[in-house]
Order: sequence, then C-alpha cells, then structure tokens
Amino acid sequence: MDKTMPNDMSLEALIAGDRAEFARLVDEYSSPIYRLGLRMLGNPQDAEDVLQNTFLNALTHIQNFEGRSSLATWLYRIAVNEALMLIRKKKPEVNLEDVEAEDDTDDLRPTQIVDWSALPEEELLSEEGKKALDAAVAQLPESLRIVFLLRDVEGLSIKETAEALNLTETNVKTRLLRARMVLREQLSAYYSERLPARSEK
Repeated sequence: MDKTMPNDMSLEALIAGDRAEFARLVDEYSSPIYRLGLRMLGNPQDAEDVLQNTFLNALTHIQNFEGRSSLATWLYRIAVNEALMLIRKKKPEVNLEDVEAEDDTDDLRPTQIVDWSALPEEELLSEEGKKALDAAVAQLPESLRIVFLLRDVEGLSIKETAEALNLTETNVKTRLLRARMVLREQLSAYYSERLPARSEK
C-alpha cells in the first residue's frame, strides 16, 4: 500500500475544509488505521474508538498540517497517540518512552531458534501459524509491538515509523530488531513442537 497521499487527493482542498475530499481520506485510510488499532489493543470496540477519534482529530487539526511528513504518517501518529491513551487508561504504568534497556542490543541473542526450513510451506502459512504469529505479536511490550506493526505490518519506512512515534531512527531500528528476535524465539518454540511429530512420520 502506498503510504503517500493518493495523487488525485488535494491537500489544499482538505485544508480548505472540503468535506467530500475528507470523506475520500477516510475511505483511503480507515482500514489500515482500524487494523493498527485492533492489533495494538486487541479489542474491536477500542479499535473503532481509535478509528473515530483519529479522524475527528484529523478533521479538527487538518489546517495545522504543515506537510513536514506525509499525510499518512501524520494520521498514523494521531492513531498511535489515541491507542496509547486507551492503553494508559487500562494500564497506567505503560510509557512508550520508558523502556527498560530496550535500546541496548547486547542481550538480543535468542535462546531457542528452530530451523523453520524443515517445515513445509503450508505449515508456515497455515491459519494456525498465522494465529500463532498474531498471538506472539500481541504479547510484545507496547513499545516493541507498535514499532513492529508500523514497520513490518503496515509497511512504513524506518523514517516514517520514527516520525509517527517521535523516536530517532536508531531507536526504531533497535526496537524493531528486538521485536523480531523476540517473535522469532516465540515462534521457534511453537514450531519446534511440530518438527518431531513430522519427522516420526
């Protein structure tokens, strides 16, 4: 999905308050914003709240959009903030900026890595396998999960992810590496349980 504004969408019209143009913006970005909210919060109603609040916020502040980032990145930033506000209401201790040693890569060596090439492709791409990945992503700390979702799921660049989260690109790269390593270790545990059974056949 192209993360820049569609060529036929007018930023000038949006800033001028053109409701039809804003409706097109909503149509263009509703699905990824809802998906991000759902993966961050794990609750359809909360994801719906994030979606509605993101576009209400965007409608209110579109005149202040200066174009220093892409419109998509600006929307993701709003959506992330809305989601984090909901998370903090339920988990007041959560702070995206306060991450214990998360930007230190010295301890990123995994304890368990399985050779996934021993598994057939249909096993890796099965519905059960996708659910295992979703479950592993849901268990990531918020500060890692959101970086992984924006970069690897929604396809934002490192620069766009850093802009959306107000982090440095180095921090994004480090947290992304940590998230991928944690996921790989968790999924290795999942798939290692399937290797012996298949080898016995």
